[in-house]
Amino acid sequence: MNLPEPVFGLVLAGGRSRRMGSDKASLVKDGQTQLSRAVDLLETALERAYVSARADQAGDPVRSGFEQIVDRYDDLGPVAGILSAMDHDPDAAWLVLACDLPNADPGTIRFLLDCASPAHPATAFRSAENGLPEPLCAIYRPAMRPVIDRFVADGIVCPRKMLINTATHLLDLPNPGALHNVNTPQDLAGTHVKVAR
Repeated sequence: MNLPEPVFGLVLAGGRSRRMGSDKASLVKDGQTQLSRAVDLLETALERAYVSARADQAGDPVRSGFEQIVDRYDDLGPVAGILSAMDHDPDAAWLVLACDLPNADPGTIRFLLDCASPAHPATAFRSAENGLPEPLCAIYRPAMRPVIDRFVADGIVCPRKMLINTATHLLDLPNPGALHNVNTPQDLAGTHVKVAR
């Protein structure tokens, strides 16, 4: 890893799962919730990993067993979690991973860490589908904070747009299917992920 600052993990699990209709963090694959699996992926590669959650989720059974960073911002989507992590430790880089990526694997996380650029504020993968930056499996360095603040001040809260319009170091995915996400029941039907009962 070439970065000058420590890298901590942040699993984004603060979404409302409106399209899915049930909490994506609690979806089960191979006997493990998506949230637990994502945390394990980051804890294996990093010194420390946190779960990003909204205040009203912090005590729920799926999230309460993990070290959390509770969102300090409202109505910013995933950016709320990223900014809250940067508030928590402004001198760290944050490897952000969404909890709804059932195919994310250790090799993908290791590749991201090994190829992270100290000359860029962020490192992300190119989408295997459209070549655009994948913002929810990416590294955000401290230099990205003022960039995010400027976008939010301008009313832009889409992390992909932020990465597109920033000097982001882009990588090709070593495993093209690793970042296929699960957003809807139709997506869920195409995977081996089950809704927890």
